[in-house]
Amino acid sequence: MIVRPFANKLLIAAALVPLAGCIRFGASPPPSLLTIAPQVQPTVGAAQNSAGARSIVVEIPAVPQSIAGTRVPVQATDTSIAYVKDAQWAEPPARLFARLLSDTLTARARMLVLSPVQSFDDPSATIGGELRAFGVDAGQRQAVVIYDASFTPAGRTAVQKQRFEARIPVTAIDAAQSGVGLSQAANQVAQQVSDWVAAQR
Repeated sequence: MIVRPFANKLLIAAALVPLAGCIRFGASPPPSLLTIAPQVQPTVGAAQNSAGARSIVVEIPAVPQSIAGTRVPVQATDTSIAYVKDAQWAEPPARLFARLLSDTLTARARMLVLSPVQSFDDPSATIGGELRAFGVDAGQRQAVVIYDASFTPAGRTAVQKQRFEARIPVTAIDAAQSGVGLSQAANQVAQQVSDWVAAQR
C-alpha cells in the first residue's frame, strides 16, 4: 500500500498530539516578579554637580552562588538551602541592591553617584563589597540582608570595611511576605551604609 505525502503529514501530526501535554520548554513563569521598593529616592528635577557635591562610584557587590540568580533562598538548616516557591526577583539581587544603594546615597547622603567611566575625570570615592545574605531564615522566620561594605575615600588607597545587617520578621515563608520583608531589610541596610559613608572624610 502506498501512503500519499498528505496522509504522511496527518500521521506525523497525530503522533505528536499525545506528546504536547508532556513536553515543556523551560520552567513556568511565576505569577509575578519581585523587586525592591526604595524608601528614599532622589528628588525629581534636582540637579547635581560634582563641583559642589561629594561623588562616589557604587560597585555591584559580589555574591555567593545561592543568591547569584533570581530565586529567593531559604536557610532551612545550618547546612541546607531551599528556595521560596513561586518567588523570583525581576533581576539578580546584587543589581537591585546596588541600584537601591545608589538612590539612597543620592537622596540621604546628598552624594553624586557616578559610573566608573565618569569617575576617570572626577576623583571619586568607591563603595563595593559582598552581599553575603539576601534571603529568608526559616528557623527565625526573618528576612535577612547582610552586606560587607568596602569603602575607599576619594584620592586615597586605604580601604575601610564594615558589616551591615538587617532582619525583618515574616509571618509566612511565601513570595509575598519574603518580598516585602527583604525590601524593608535592604532599605535598612542601604540607609545604614549611606549614613556610614556620609560620616567618612
